[in-house]
Amino acid sequence: MTAFKEVPEFAKDVKKLSKKYRHFDKDFERFKKALNASLPNHLRRTIRIAGLGHDVKTPVYKVKTFKSSDFKGRGARSGFRIIYAHQPNDDCIIFIEAYHKNKQENESRDRIYRCFGKNAIKI
Repeated sequence: MTAFKEVPEFAKDVKKLSKKYRHFDKDFERFKKALNASLPNHLRRTIRIAGLGHDVKTPVYKVKTFKSSDFKGRGARSGFRIIYAHQPNDDCIIFIEAYHKNKQENESRDRIYRCFGKNAIKI
């Protein structure tokens, strides 16, 4: 069983999305189960974020297909993005960021560097 952790800012992201989209919490729990079942492979339309530099050793991924029941008829093309790191040696997933693509264009590289860069905070 994979352990799930999250950075402190991630809880704020989820809370903000849950206020606007009433099914987000339930959809996110379903997403975690699907992710756990698919590891060590990753879910479809999940890409590894490139260009993070030599300081970030942990692979960081962006999920572009997040099924949400808040968007009838759109399903996986809901527009939500989930950023996470996978530490296969520890069998651990660390959630870094969640956002809607209409509100934010790309992942916060600063947040990734704070979590996994040379001067990383402890999670």
